[in-house]
Amino acid sequence: MEKLLKTEIGGRTLSIQTGKMAKQASGAVLVQYGETMVQVTVVSAKDERPGDFLPLTVEYQEKIYAAGRIPGNYFRREIGRPSEKETLTARLIDRPIRPLFPKGYRYETQVIATVFSMDKENDPDILAMIGASTALELSDIPFAGPIASVRVGRVDGELIVNPALCDCENCDINIIVAGSRTGVVMVEGGSDVVSEADMLEAIYFGHQAIQPIIDLQLELKEAC
Repeated sequence: MEKLLKTEIGGRTLSIQTGKMAKQASGAVLVQYGETMVQVTVVSAKDERPGDFLPLTVEYQEKIYAAGRIPGNYFRREIGRPSEKETLTARLIDRPIRPLFPKGYRYETQVIATVFSMDKENDPDILAMIGASTALELSDIPFAGPIASVRVGRVDGELIVNPALCDCENCDINIIVAGSRTGVVMVEGGSDVVSEADMLEAIYFGHQAIQPIIDLQLELKEAC
């Protein structure tokens, strides 16, 4: 069943769609913000794996077609070692979701985020993090979510949700806040020299901003 839900975040429309693509995955969503679009799929093995750790693999993939560049008149495969951006984004996705799997869960699980389009204004990393939580929520994989994330920037003393990439250069605070309904699970980023009170204000601002995204995930889960 195809389902598309939308909400307003930072003055732009965030949409989450499921049921159209990757139907063989345990959970799959397409997240769009502006003209940036990311697909996230999750799958889990049927047999338990021996060991004393969570066998979770997270991959984040960027292809040049996402920015409108198509290879020329020769066959080309974009394979090999992930870029630094891809590696760091995969870690951003992994860090907040890993603690939310049940203790003792030993089923091999894969989360794969693929950037379909990039508008050069909205970074796909936030969409990949939101998509990972939503896909897990829609799947039969046990997950103590949902969680959501936003980027918080401060320009000229004003806090902004998901500032455009061009605005990030002027931010004296630039952090990613991931959290659940009741608390913050991860903060990543940096700042110039700012006070502890200003940084706490930015974190709480980000936690408040993720609440509509959590509502959207719960609404989508109920509808599906």
